[in-house]
Amino acid sequence: MANRSRFGDNEARLKAMHEVDYPGGVVVDPVPITAGEEVTVFYNGLLGKEGQGQVYLHYGFGKHDSWRNVIDMKMEKTGWGWVTSVVMPEHEGRFNLCFKDGADHWDNNSSVNWSFQIHNGSNRY
Repeated sequence: MANRSRFGDNEARLKAMHEVDYPGGVVVDPVPITAGEEVTVFYNGLLGKEGQGQVYLHYGFGKHDSWRNVIDMKMEKTGWGWVTSVVMPEHEGRFNLCFKDGADHWDNNSSVNWSFQIHNGSNRY
């Protein structure tokens, strides 16, 4: 499958994701998110700048207030921010996420987290 990234490849991709400077410092790519695809999560928010060491992606799937399959994943520190990749489940739903650091400080987007629709890949018009 071709790379659907809006930001290019490799290090240039991370640099471009950093430069968009989205609110909260969170960029998910590619969007829209398709079931079964690998998605890159980039974080350059408060914890990444002022946090205590390691940053973790805390994520799950399902309704925004009822996450399933919740996982904490270590993120990799780069020169532009923190990054990791997650393979989406093979079904539609929602990808919900927030972040924490090694001292258990949280960045949860002012208690609403970040949430993205996962679609099945069909072209519906």
